[in-house]
Amino acid sequence: MTEKPYRPNVGVALFDQRGLVFAGHRFASSGPEIIPAGFEWQMPQGGVDEGEDVIAAARRELWEETGVTSVSLLGATDEWWTYDFPAYDGPSTHKLAPFRGQRQRWVAFRMEGPLEEINVALPECLEDPEFDAWGFFPLDLLPRLVVPFRRPVYEKVAEAFAPFAWPAYPD
Repeated sequence: MTEKPYRPNVGVALFDQRGLVFAGHRFASSGPEIIPAGFEWQMPQGGVDEGEDVIAAARRELWEETGVTSVSLLGATDEWWTYDFPAYDGPSTHKLAPFRGQRQRWVAFRMEGPLEEINVALPECLEDPEFDAWGFFPLDLLPRLVVPFRRPVYEKVAEAFAPFAWPAYPD
């Protein structure tokens, strides 16, 4: 597993006008990213194509997974953060099977359009939908809602984008 490369990936923190952040409820597990019950929420993310600008990739992934295009850029991380996939013994043909995990940069946007712009199942998108429900949450709550192997990255995202967020969620 350690010989496999990390997949270049971008994550998106989409803030609403109140400072809450979008998360989608994932469908059932579909490969190396095993999703245990109770940890099905995540922010949009996806692969960065060869030569693609990270901000452009974030805008593309945001559209593919939410339908949202009316956004303003708040910031982006300079560092790449990694996480490893859990052990996987499924088909080697799965799109994520060749990778050890993902290497991510994160981009924060503010949603400028109406909530009606959100559509997690765009008919014109060639990618299969990833979410069956969505909501806006306090940013610092999301590390508790995401799969455990992503939690350290989500904690870094919560710290990096705290200036854009609703005041801290109480423990």
